[in-house]
Amino acid sequence: MSELIVLSIPFLGTSLGAAMVFFLKEKIPPGIEKLLLGFAAGVMIAASVWSLLIPSIEMTESRNGIAWLPALVGFLFGITFLLILDMVIPHLHLKSTEPEGSRSDKACLSKTTMMLFAVTLHNIPEGMSVGVAYAGSMMRGAGITAAGASALALGIAIQNFPEGAIISLPLCGEGMSRGRAFAYGILSGVVEPVGGFITILIAGMVSPLLPYFLAFAAGAMMYVVIEELIPECQDGPHSNIGTIGAALGFALMMVLDVALG
Repeated sequence: MSELIVLSIPFLGTSLGAAMVFFLKEKIPPGIEKLLLGFAAGVMIAASVWSLLIPSIEMTESRNGIAWLPALVGFLFGITFLLILDMVIPHLHLKSTEPEGSRSDKACLSKTTMMLFAVTLHNIPEGMSVGVAYAGSMMRGAGITAAGASALALGIAIQNFPEGAIISLPLCGEGMSRGRAFAYGILSGVVEPVGGFITILIAGMVSPLLPYFLAFAAGAMMYVVIEELIPECQDGPHSNIGTIGAALGFALMMVLDVALG
């Protein structure tokens, strides 16, 4: 039961963000969007280091293994996995460069579908990271506590809030009903608890590979940060707003992980 609660926390953050479509009439102002994207990047960077890579290294050390090896191999495999998905699944970046009013209804539908793919793709490593952290908290010598896994879930939920809003608000602005835009925002986050639960099952069956799973999740999250979040929050004028958001997100996730972990 407890794992269901932890795995559902990030999904709740996405759902609350998507619900902003019922309270805001317009798209998120560009400056606020840069701040939120930067904040999400900062959270994911800190989570990758403190909640995933460091426990991977510490767990390997406690087993008298080569401390850096699983972290290195898992991290690179995580990057490669998301790179392959990015190439195989066609999707848009979080922000569209097409001018409003230039798309037909068919093009708008295609954009909606690809945007859903994009955010779903981002949520895969997030769900995996929470699942593998929770699995680690259930094992001795993993260097991860239940509070640490919960802190990771909370940090991802915080960064999922703006992500949900970034999905639902633009869709509504293009003429989609608020209810349908909200549903699309929720659907983008469903993969997180599902992916997390599957990861728990796999990690539980192959506990010696847990350090690799932790680093794999870190690599996948870092790919999303480097490929999507940072370029988007630095695009156009006032890029320092995105930098400020990243610093705030990193600091918050660092405090959550250290204080609760």
